[in-house]
Amino acid sequence: MTEFTKTLCPYCGVGCGLEVSPPAQHGKATHRDSQGNPIWRVRGDKTHPSSQGMVCVKGATIAESLDKNRLHYPMVRDSLDQEFRGVSWDEAFDLITKRIQTVRFTQGPEAICMYGSGQFQTEDYYIAQKLLKGCLGTNNFDANSRLCMSSAVAGYIQSFGSDGPPCCYEDLELTDCAFLIGTNTAECHPIVFNRLEKYHKKNRKVKMIVVDPRRTPTAEAADLHLAIRPGTDIDLLNGIAHLLMRWGYIEAGFIDDCTSNFPAYAEVIRHYSPEVVAHQCGISIEDLETAAKYWGQSARVLSLWSMGVNQSSEGTAKVRTIINLHLMTGQIGKPGAGPFSLTGQPNAMGGREAGGLAHLLPGYRVVKNPQHRAEVEAFWGLKSGQISPNPGLTAWDMITGLENGTVGLLWVAATNPAVSMPDLERTKKALLRSPFTIYQDAYYPTETAAYAHVLLPAAQWSEKTGVMTNSERMVTLCPAFRNPPGEAKADWEIFAEVGRRLGFVDKFAFANSAEVYAEFVKLTGDRPCNMTGISHEQLVAQGPTQWPHPKEDTGTRGHGDAENVLEKLSASTKAASPLRGKRLYTNLRFHTPDGRARFGAYHSRGLAEPPDPNYPFVLTTGRLYGHWHTQTRTGRIEKIRSLHPEPFIEIHPRDAAHLGITENQLVEVRSRRGKARFPAKVTRAIAPGTVFVPMHWGALWADNAEANALTHPESCPDSGQPELKACAVQLMPVTLELTVNNYQLLHSEC
Repeated sequence: MTEFTKTLCPYCGVGCGLEVSPPAQHGKATHRDSQGNPIWRVRGDKTHPSSQGMVCVKGATIAESLDKNRLHYPMVRDSLDQEFRGVSWDEAFDLITKRIQTVRFTQGPEAICMYGSGQFQTEDYYIAQKLLKGCLGTNNFDANSRLCMSSAVAGYIQSFGSDGPPCCYEDLELTDCAFLIGTNTAECHPIVFNRLEKYHKKNRKVKMIVVDPRRTPTAEAADLHLAIRPGTDIDLLNGIAHLLMRWGYIEAGFIDDCTSNFPAYAEVIRHYSPEVVAHQCGISIEDLETAAKYWGQSARVLSLWSMGVNQSSEGTAKVRTIINLHLMTGQIGKPGAGPFSLTGQPNAMGGREAGGLAHLLPGYRVVKNPQHRAEVEAFWGLKSGQISPNPGLTAWDMITGLENGTVGLLWVAATNPAVSMPDLERTKKALLRSPFTIYQDAYYPTETAAYAHVLLPAAQWSEKTGVMTNSERMVTLCPAFRNPPGEAKADWEIFAEVGRRLGFVDKFAFANSAEVYAEFVKLTGDRPCNMTGISHEQLVAQGPTQWPHPKEDTGTRGHGDAENVLEKLSASTKAASPLRGKRLYTNLRFHTPDGRARFGAYHSRGLAEPPDPNYPFVLTTGRLYGHWHTQTRTGRIEKIRSLHPEPFIEIHPRDAAHLGITENQLVEVRSRRGKARFPAKVTRAIAPGTVFVPMHWGALWADNAEANALTHPESCPDSGQPELKACAVQLMPVTLELTVNNYQLLHSEC
């Protein structure tokens, strides 16, 4: 083994390169944590093009979580009120396959569901799609990307004809104006922000605009911070467009030659005058005009967004309205410009490429498209019509399916819905009703394990070899460099073995993950996400590679007639696809039937649950710098726990004074669905009328501090992404009287 193994950080979608080395090396003291346990050394990989050697605290400490609270062998129980008992893999596989067959032949394949994760490697995603959507004939595979990136997916598809961020990280250092909306990049995508901030400081003519109700560390670095009211993003974006149109900052030639539906959009933005927008957003006309001037006077504008835009009941509309600004000013397909969604999960992009949402198929195909279904069926050697034409259940649909009895089997892997789903008390009650839940994870306990009938030990990062794709479409190989603990297996191996035991032996005859990936990339041939030139071997030899990256030698054939089916492409697809390149749409041709990008005309609808006299505050939720999602890893790392020791609620001093809330006082937060308690952090960093709570603390890590006990499940009609970013709440300082009243109420309900 070489001294260092090159790999990828398994946390966020930035996709930072890491180098790891064993705890013990010749001539050096064994590397240990504070308890004396040997741990792998981790440092940034200076050769990785995305991160250039930088690493945040999560990546730097990742090795400390590898051996803590791991699930070592399969466990089962007949009912949720029983204790788990250890079983062999044979027993676990037999139980699972028998239950799948029973549900399949009594309720039908549509009663079988899997909820996966952006923590998967692409090989895991791909085998899951082949098992469920192909062999079993159900599209009921969804992933936690539904809660994270699905609005960005829908926005890109509707505007450009295909998913895929068109920009790259190099654009961070080439732009004239960075427009950040709904993203606390400094804390949630820190290495991306480091690159942008260094460039911004060196080039004072470069402008940075940050749109956020909170004055986050990201906003602190901005030339202009627009602290808009939650739910007024479209008002702001249409207001900027109104001024760009009024002042003549539009690219008429690009609009005429390369876009469609501009007249409808122009009619909408006519109604968003500066006076109206400033009033709606709670900002000054001067600041609105400054934002529009920064955009209009810049030759290269780069927009960045994340969960603050996507997690909304009008998330797709918000994404498209961002894209509209780029289209009306010709800010796409060139260095330093374009609409750039920052992916939350480490391999959410790879999951989308592999078809890992309920409406997708591998290779950026969609299940509603008959040609797309036929192509995949032919490639997988399935009979015509085997893949259902109906999109599967989204993550929230699976919860409601448990409520109404239409879901007979739920398989959850590498994610923790008992903390991350909206309307959490309703979610938990639904999980309790599940007839049969399989939970597959590397760690135990987790909150979701309490709702499982079967626990399967999964190998995680460092213990299995596979590929991940980051936000800039950079594909990196993550090799195994240590053995899995106990009897843990790679996720794809578990899915493949179940497939074989269900009788689909020839469909899952893979010796290793390299063979899985080699099959998958053939399905990307001449698709927008063409990766036919990428393989495990190529990634070892050449390092991280950005798609599109087609295979130059097309002489090799692997699936006979199936290959020929995949080569039948529309002229628009060919015209829109550059051979190779860092950016998409450099030829200004898009993946739509006419090759034109589409404007989307949207009026603002506001929050799904606006504040009212009974619930006068808007609660917004988010991530902190050190923690990752539900703390399954980071909660087990001492340095990160000390960095973020407890949850909190941010409240503006004016609101705190009105309610009699003081610093660190416990505050009870109530919504129409539930309640939670947090110590107060009184700060001017939050706008009056808005409060903020981090979403990381589930029942294992704090008492009564679950942010999603408060949130609602209302979602975007196009993307199915819930509005996790905003709900209406009331605040009450916790006093002895309140505690006594709650105690009496609780016992009166017993």
